Amino acid sequence: MESKRIMIVDDSSSMRAFIIASLQELGDLDFFEAKTGFEALKELPKGNFNLVISDINMPDINGLELLNFIKKSDYYKNIPVLMISTETKEEDLKRAITLGADMYLTKPFTSSAIVSAVKKLLKV
Repeated sequence: MESKRIMIVDDSSSMRAFIIASLQELGDLDFFEAKTGFEALKELPKGNFNLVISDINMPDINGLELLNFIKKSDYYKNIPVLMISTETKEEDLKRAITLGADMYLTKPFTSSAIVSAVKKLLKV
């Protein structure tokens, strides 16, 4: 299997580390970490990403703005996006789904929950 590239966008370094550690069991994955939506936007053109995992609440460009950009772009719209957030409000979930999020996990989540979501989105 060809290596899959995953971009993880979260301003929490411990959350990014937890996600990477959780997904190691899936094997051949390359990770790119971005601390902000702005960093993610700068990196998108540099790599063929198979999945974006993004927090909602971040400085500068938030996760919903990043999601909106990805899904409105002819070039990136087919990249699956998994939104993660401490936001449990129904309107945040609905907004993420309306903007095109492929899945949504509420923090805190377990290793098995993120592995299961990524398996579905990458079809592995």
